[in-house]
Amino acid sequence: MLQFKTGSVNANGIKFNFIEKGEGPLILCLHGFPDHARSFRHQLSALSERGFRVVAPFMRGYSPTEIPENGFYQTAVLGQDAVSLIDALEYESAVILGHDWGATAGYAAAIIAPEKVSKLIASALPYGNVVREAWLTDSLQQRRSWYVFFFQTRIAERSVANNNYEFIERLWEDWSSPGWTCPEEEMEALKKTLGAPGVLSAALGYYRSIFDTTLHSPELASLQKKIGKELIPVPTIYIHGETDGCIGASLSEGIETFFPNTFQRVIIPNAGHFAHQEKPEEFNRVILEFLEA
Repeated sequence: MLQFKTGSVNANGIKFNFIEKGEGPLILCLHGFPDHARSFRHQLSALSERGFRVVAPFMRGYSPTEIPENGFYQTAVLGQDAVSLIDALEYESAVILGHDWGATAGYAAAIIAPEKVSKLIASALPYGNVVREAWLTDSLQQRRSWYVFFFQTRIAERSVANNNYEFIERLWEDWSSPGWTCPEEEMEALKKTLGAPGVLSAALGYYRSIFDTTLHSPELASLQKKIGKELIPVPTIYIHGETDGCIGASLSEGIETFFPNTFQRVIIPNAGHFAHQEKPEEFNRVILEFLEA
């Protein structure tokens, strides 16, 4: 298993732990669910070799990062986390590479403080309200997103953790391209993260905040309304796996209208939801071309 340098900083009121590699301009890698910082192990290695400092924090609530006492996981606070992490790492700006929920954090950060986000790389979760709209109108996406609604129930924690997190293994299998399997040692490391006290409830809290606004900070109400509606002003590349079993790649069609600056949309063939792990060489090539353009 690849090993990386570790560190921690205080940002947006909580202590974030991270893994990192390299020196130079900052690339901040933000993971989604069900995942953790090691999701970007291929990017830490490849991008650091090209002269970047690549930092992948464990997102709020994901051990060993602290679980926030206020229980806020709304997209506005995720964007605040990203901006605060750039400051805490002592950079004026950074490239943000976000996957899944991490992509949402990147979008939010670009709205909150566009001067802090030099470029945005988003993967597996398109910007706007297309996914929410698909939950109303697209029967295929409704079936793909069944877990989102299951996570609103009281039995979700117990069910997900049952039989050594078999639920998580099945999600990865369903969402990934046929024939690709998460390495066993990486899956065990992920289970260790999710199995730490309070982490699973924190991870499900991201999903519960989608529908339950009582789980939102009242102070962020005006900012929260902007996310998904306002244009993203920073240069952006969007990457989606062609065979993503979690969010259909077709849902990203047309999102270029939200990006008035430089924008690219790339669909990686024979890759699923975790394209950055399933096809790391192609994924890294695409983002390096974008970064070095």
